[in-house]
Amino acid sequence: MQAALRAFFMLLFSLLNLLGIAANGFIVLVLGREWLRYGRLLPLDMILISLGAFRFYLQLVGMGHNFYHSAHAVEHSGVLTQQFFHLHWHFLNSVTFWFCSWLSVLFCVKIANITHPTFLWLKWRFPGWVPWLLLGSVLISFIITLLLFWVNYSAYQEFLIRTFSGNMTYEWNATTEIYYFPFAQLVIWSIPCSVFLVSIMLLINSLRRHTWRMQHNGHSLQDPSTQAHTRALKFLISFLILYVLSFLSLIIDATKFISMQNNFYWPWQIAVYLSVSVHPFILIFNNLKLQSVFWQLLLLARGFWVA
Repeated sequence: MQAALRAFFMLLFSLLNLLGIAANGFIVLVLGREWLRYGRLLPLDMILISLGAFRFYLQLVGMGHNFYHSAHAVEHSGVLTQQFFHLHWHFLNSVTFWFCSWLSVLFCVKIANITHPTFLWLKWRFPGWVPWLLLGSVLISFIITLLLFWVNYSAYQEFLIRTFSGNMTYEWNATTEIYYFPFAQLVIWSIPCSVFLVSIMLLINSLRRHTWRMQHNGHSLQDPSTQAHTRALKFLISFLILYVLSFLSLIIDATKFISMQNNFYWPWQIAVYLSVSVHPFILIFNNLKLQSVFWQLLLLARGFWVA
């Protein structure tokens, strides 16, 4: 029974990630084609194509890691392949967290109705900063990841050289991995998370007040403008929920609380990858350009199968 459940959750994990890979790949292909055609992208499209590309790679790395180590039953993190995976894992997650934060800031400065002079200045300047912010996020994430990897490698160096005589070293390293690295990741990921939460809450509050004023000025719930603001609120709330769930699940995952031998390992991996698999579809169906191409492809596929 346990083997059947394990196989079921492994299949569910695979389907979830394949859907996410397809959705992120779709975003990259559509916006990449537009970039090649016009030679430029809007700030929003820059963030979306960058986010889609890094999430695409993140899910490929995650699937490869999980199935490789499941097949080879490799557990302790001193193995070189584990170190190599964690290097990519931390870097890709750090970058995607920053990209999501910049996406929320861009939504905020474009949509929020705030008249503070600082906000108005940011509203004017921020779109031009987007390419540099994306590049800076990649560079900062890369440098921090290398520093963490160097500390981790130094901690495991003696264990890797003297496998059989380094018991005390391994115990110290295990303690370091359990307590130090999750704390370091919490501190590092909390910076983009704070940026995200501030911008998204400002935007949600602005839309909520605007929707309330429209309703009290005689606009019905069926009014197109009211419906547009309601849809925007739903989109932002779902974005907020997925981001927070992703942040919490990654912090818990970094503690190695659920090992690969645990019966709940595969359900937990589904929870870890849920955000990067579901959020691309939310982005597609809330972007007119992406949504239009998606329905066109769906109609073409339907016509192909009917024929």
